[in-house]
Order: sequence, then structure tokens, then C-alpha cells
Amino acid sequence: MSLPHLALILFMTLIWGFNYVAGKAGVNELPPILFTGLRFFTLSILLLPFLKLHRGQMRPIFIISLTMGGLHFAIFYMGLAAAHAVSTVAIASQLGVPFVTIMSILFLKEEVHWKRWAGIGTSFLGVMIIGFDPAVFQYLNGLALVILAAFVGSIAMIYMRRLSGVGVFELQAWIALLSWPVLAPLSLLMEQGQMSAMTQASWAAWGGVLYTVFGTSLIGHAGMYYLLQRYPVTQTAPLTLLSPVWGVFFGVTMLGDTLTPRIIIGGAMTLIGVAIVSSRQKILVDTGG
Repeated sequence: MSLPHLALILFMTLIWGFNYVAGKAGVNELPPILFTGLRFFTLSILLLPFLKLHRGQMRPIFIISLTMGGLHFAIFYMGLAAAHAVSTVAIASQLGVPFVTIMSILFLKEEVHWKRWAGIGTSFLGVMIIGFDPAVFQYLNGLALVILAAFVGSIAMIYMRRLSGVGVFELQAWIALLSWPVLAPLSLLMEQGQMSAMTQASWAAWGGVLYTVFGTSLIGHAGMYYLLQRYPVTQTAPLTLLSPVWGVFFGVTMLGDTLTPRIIIGGAMTLIGVAIVSSRQKILVDTGG
């Protein structure tokens, strides 16, 4: 990988790493489903010119939109809102990679050898170690939601692998357009105080919404799409593991997260396991944001 492209992917991991802090700022003041709906509503307006019908592929696009946008991100931000620390969220969200591998085995009949199985086992064991930390027990429901979001996102990624000729902004446009009409009534049914939350939200909360739109979705995903056209996934995917490292760094330095020895050991095991899986399989890169 050339030096400019290496600098680009490092910059994108920085963007994705800060996404956890920006998202936390948003869901601290805005209900998480509402926050997700606002993100996709804004994104759908910006990407409206990219909407394009793809004959024979609209069914998987519809499924991707509901699972990735309507469910994955809503559940993820619910978990982020419930969690006290973004550091553990940044680590647990990486389970999307081993989940995709398992889904590929079940539905795409891909073969997995012992090294990838070892990586899968190591990553899940690492999250289990984190979950048994006394500090994490206080928000175990939030961690469980983040893991569930990773699982739901892996379903969408399996369908993404079946698409061909669909541009990154075209797919994001459909995800955004089909997600917020589902999230809006879901927020009305499951959440309260939406209007007061929006009128009283600070610049940090609205900045969180805009950051997830422009930083994470537009700049981050576009940059990754650019790199994937030039390098194999097995070369770029391991480098994206810097995203949760940045997430942990920002969580500790900006939000005061406390890293216990159990969280450090479990986090290291999770990231090592994910690195083994992603470096040995041609999977789509999921940053968790």
C-alpha cells in the first residue's frame, strides 16, 4: 500500500474511532432510535441524487436497508446509550467480523480452516472476559445490545456480498431512504419526549448527528470504497482495527472511561481474534459506525 493510501486509511480509522464519542454525545440527549432516524433522514436528503433502481437486485437492497439501517444502527445506538463506557462498545462492535464469517459458513457454504476458527473463538472469548468485569456488569444490557447489533449487521453484509454494480453512495441512499420511515414510527412507539429532546438538545448532540452523516457515512465509507477498488480486503481490513483502538483512546481521554485489567485483556483478545479472521477471509469491512 502506498504511503498516501496508508495515510488515508489511518485518517479514516480516526474518523470512525471518534464516531463512538460523537454518537454517545448524541444519544445522551436524543432518544437512540430518534437519533438514528435523524441521521438517515439527513443522509437520504443529501444522497437523493444517487438513488437508482437496480433491476434484479432491489430485494437484497431492501433487506440490507431494513437490517443495516432500520435494525442494526437503531440497536447499536440503544446499546451505546445504555453503556457507561464507549471503550467496551468500540471493542464489542467488532464482533461483526466473526459473525459474518459464521454466516458465510451457514448460508454461502464457505470453508473455514482452523486458524479462522481460532480467531472466531478468541474474539468471542475476549468479549466474554470483558462482560465478566464488575464495572461492565452495571451496563451489561448495553453490551448485549451492541453484540446483537453486530449480529444483525452481519446479516446485511451477507446480502451485500451478493450485490454487483451498486455504488457505495447508491446503496447508502437506499439504506437511508428506506430506514427513517421505519425508525420514525418505531421511535413514537418505543420512546418518549422526542420534541422536547430535539428543542433542548445542545450543539454537541446535533453535532453528533451531523458527524455520523458527514464524517462516518460520507467521508469514511467513500474513502473505504475508494481503497477497496485498489487493494484486496485482506490487506485493508486488518488496518481498520485501529478504529476501535481510537475509540478506546477517545473514550479514556475525552469521556473518562476506566480500563480495568480485565477489559484490557479481553479487548486485546477480541481485536487479535478479529484480525486473524479478517486477514484470512475476503469479507466486507464493517467499522461499526
